[in-house]
Parts: sequence; structure tokens; C-alpha cells
Amino acid sequence: MRNLSRLIARCARAALEGRTVGELISEAIRVYPGRSTQKRRTTSLRALSPEPYRKGNERLSIEIDAIVYGARR
Repeated sequence: MRNLSRLIARCARAALEGRTVGELISEAIRVYPGRSTQKRRTTSLRALSPEPYRKGNERLSIEIDAIVYGARR
């Protein structure tokens, strides 16, 4: 079952506050539009720069491919 831990957390929170899960969800729906909108920092894979292989590992990618995919003939 997906998101079981989230469901359990909601039920536990509701029980601690003496409210139902439905009441908590209704409150969340009311509060959501008014929450602060902080600008999220977005990154992309294109922003990453490659790191050079350390000395002695120049053929590392080829060796890994040979292990994973088998030796080329």
C-alpha cells in the first residue's frame, strides 16, 4: 500500500489533536493557498560539470562496461 506511513502520521496527528483526519485535510486545503511561496532553487543536470578521472583510472568506464555488458569481441 502506497504512502502508508503518511496515512499513519495523519491519523496519529489527528488523534493527538482530538480531531478527525477529514478535519485536518479540510484545514490543510484552507491554509494551502495562503502559505508562503519561497522561490525554489532549481537545478538541472546540465549545470553539473564533469569531474576528471584520477590518474590510473583513464579506462575505468571501459572496464566497467566490460564487466556489466561483457567483453567486446
